[in-house]
Amino acid sequence: MGNGIAHVLAQAGRAVVLVDLSQPLLDRALETIRANLDRQVRKGRLTETDRDDTLARIATGTTLDAVGGAELIVEAATETPDVKFSLFEQLDARAADGAILATNTSSISITEIAAHTRRPDAVIGMHFMNPVPVMPLVEVIRGLETSDATTGAVVAEAEVLGKTPVEVNDYPGFVSNRVLMPMVNEAIYCVMEGVAEPEAVDAVMKLGMNHPMGPLALADLIGLDTCLHILEVLHRGLGDDKYRPCPLLRKMVAAGRLGRKSGRGFHDYG
Repeated sequence: MGNGIAHVLAQAGRAVVLVDLSQPLLDRALETIRANLDRQVRKGRLTETDRDDTLARIATGTTLDAVGGAELIVEAATETPDVKFSLFEQLDARAADGAILATNTSSISITEIAAHTRRPDAVIGMHFMNPVPVMPLVEVIRGLETSDATTGAVVAEAEVLGKTPVEVNDYPGFVSNRVLMPMVNEAIYCVMEGVAEPEAVDAVMKLGMNHPMGPLALADLIGLDTCLHILEVLHRGLGDDKYRPCPLLRKMVAAGRLGRKSGRGFHDYG
């Protein structure tokens, strides 16, 4: 998600600093961005000059000090509350006055994240869909203290990126994952209970419901660990057992079968 967000920002003419824990991780992210830009060139959606200019706008850094000059900071770390809270405390201390702190969280409370800063009015959810360069939606989520000015600026920025911003309120899972994750979870229950094999579950939803991708293939793309984190947030935040993560999902995450990023999930990507 991080490299996808950097990609679309840089392609829209923004100077970007991409921050991660180590230079090898950053090098891998830049390789992914280049590969995706090359794909756009091959499809005639981008010129080689545009590709090169986009890459030239992306700098990298391995410490959070790199965000000091940013007007908009978009966090896209792992979907774990303590990680988000710690990051926002550090970002708040380093960001310039007036900078907006956005989070790409797919389920965690914007209000809770904002409470770990001294600028809750400037904290907002900016939830991109995966893959970021392709998917048009950005969920814009206001926390309790998020100001109209912050919301307006983020909506305008999403439009500059060629995205469609949709404003939603701060409830666990927002709209996208509150609706999507129970479907994914139920598809996993179908496999666990022997109703059908993963290929059959995905085929039914693609051919019968006109979904472009089956729910299990989508879970593999998102990352089964991320799906588990989101369901845990929904279950804890809403208190309804319909969000209880399927035991098979927990088992697969424990086994390291995380989907595409590990080479194997409900489908094999080896």
